[in-house]
Amino acid sequence: MRRLADLGWSEGRTVTIEYRWAEGRDDRVAEFAAEFVRLKVDVIVTSGDAVPAIKQVTTAIPIVFAIASYPVATGLVASLARPGGNVTGLTMQVADLAGKRIELLRQVLPDLRRLAIMGNTGYSASVMEMGEAQSAGRMLGLEVATSEIRCAENIERAFEVFKARANAVYVCSDTLVTNNRIQIASLALGARLPTTSGFESFVTAGGLMSYGTSVPAQYRRAAELVDKILRGAKPADIPVERPTTFDLVINLVTAKTLGLPVPRMLLARADKVIE
Repeated sequence: MRRLADLGWSEGRTVTIEYRWAEGRDDRVAEFAAEFVRLKVDVIVTSGDAVPAIKQVTTAIPIVFAIASYPVATGLVASLARPGGNVTGLTMQVADLAGKRIELLRQVLPDLRRLAIMGNTGYSASVMEMGEAQSAGRMLGLEVATSEIRCAENIERAFEVFKARANAVYVCSDTLVTNNRIQIASLALGARLPTTSGFESFVTAGGLMSYGTSVPAQYRRAAELVDKILRGAKPADIPVERPTTFDLVINLVTAKTLGLPVPRMLLARADKVIE
């Protein structure tokens, strides 16, 4: 709301905001989308994984996604330049981001040989990230193993496998992982496995490190797209924006718990260090 206020919108006077929390459940997303249709809202702001369920309910109300990894490949938009339909937003897609995360992890763990990749195979963008991480890991000469999760009950079993097959874990980002990030970070620490991910929230939960776009920054940028739509622009004509900055976040407490010395140059490069 702060960015909307900067752009001239005053909550309760010139704009009314309705908040709903689906907690990763598609049935609740569809329920809330139907409610928004009844309320005749002017625009819906959400994350990319909720867009398919919302599109099934409305093709008329503009939809702005603040975070999405592969919006073209997953069918959210026709193209980045010309999204088409009633959807536009912000992509977090960068071709070599998975490889960059692994390279940064190797700076902390130079003896890394075996990498496990955890991802929700029920979410297409997570499957694509798993593929990119696999390719990047193999190009760096690592042995790569994957663990496919579809629900929270699969997570503990995945770490039982990781203990014998991996030196570190690459955690693909999606709602399932985000909702269970504390459990994942705790299990990783218990198994003495360093982790890397794309979101800072995973690191604040106890993960070792993350490299990616700032989610709060993405939502602030999304407010600018909402502003354009409220002033008459159509989502089909608003290009999907690519990220321009990336944050490296390191949890030094986790590193010390795992007995991993973090190079000073890497700490100096980090945008945020949790101590």
